Amino acid sequence: MTDRAAADGAAELRKQIAQTRSQLGSTVEELAAKTDLRGRAKARAADLRDRAGAMTVQLRSTAAQAGHTVQEKAKGAGHAVQEKASHAGHTVQERAAHAGHTAQEKAAHAKHTSRSRVEDTRHQLQDRGAHVATGVRDKASRAESGVPAPLRAPVGFAMRHPRPVVIVAAAGAVIVAAGVLGRRRASRC
Repeated sequence: MTDRAAADGAAELRKQIAQTRSQLGSTVEELAAKTDLRGRAKARAADLRDRAGAMTVQLRSTAAQAGHTVQEKAKGAGHAVQEKASHAGHTVQERAAHAGHTAQEKAAHAKHTSRSRVEDTRHQLQDRGAHVATGVRDKASRAESGVPAPLRAPVGFAMRHPRPVVIVAAAGAVIVAAGVLGRRRASRC
């Protein structure tokens, strides 16, 4: 039994040695990998390049999507602004037309009112003129009736044509004034 126990022990030892060698090999490989800075740097650079490439693709996609979104929003805003401007233009145009119509109506009303007032004033003046003319005729006929018969023709002419009478009266007033002034000067000397 000792041989068998020794054989089992030796097999067990060989198994443990193989396992230890395997672990030692893995450990050595790990240590070698850790000490291989150039290899680790290349691997890290490759990993970073892959990640950067993936991020670039993702960022490009996101930027393109954002660009499309902004473009769509800008189109929508542009259409909204255009519609508002068009609506504002129509509103201004309608208000201007309404103001124009109102101004025309007021002008027509003012024209009608002023014409009515002019007509009323004209009628009043005609009535007053007729009344004054009647009064003048009455006074003239009374004046003619009080004038002696030989002077009725010259007085009637003077009443019908007052301008020559006024000129003759002014000339007479000038002659009388000249005579009065002449006498005053003569009396002073």
